[in-house]
Amino acid sequence: MYNIIAVDISGRHLMGEQYFMVCAAVTLSVSASQIRRVGEMNIKSFNRDRAPDVDYVVQMIEDTVDGLNTDATIVVEKGDLYNQPEWLSKIMFSQDLKYPESLSERLGIEIAHHVSLSSRRLLIRKFGIE
Repeated sequence: MYNIIAVDISGRHLMGEQYFMVCAAVTLSVSASQIRRVGEMNIKSFNRDRAPDVDYVVQMIEDTVDGLNTDATIVVEKGDLYNQPEWLSKIMFSQDLKYPESLSERLGIEIAHHVSLSSRRLLIRKFGIE
């Protein structure tokens, strides 16, 4: 069993005149094929008037995982980091990072995706963002 922080970002597209994004980070204990335990979740929203570049995405992820298990490996989809090679993405983060490989890592990303997407939808409805 090992610990990961699955991360997903929803809303990286222009909405009106701004980019309203939500990043979700979920701590998990996993084996190769199963999620054994779901721990904490952090959810943060971000507004920006221009498209997020890779540096901004890295900062969003770093801000969202702050305070979570520092011994865990951050797992994020390659596409969220603009399809950079994994070695290049790794050096941009303060803790270990990898792209998902196992079934459990992919399931973790799916959980984080549901959290980020539903949180973003809720915030859009609550604050009338258009």
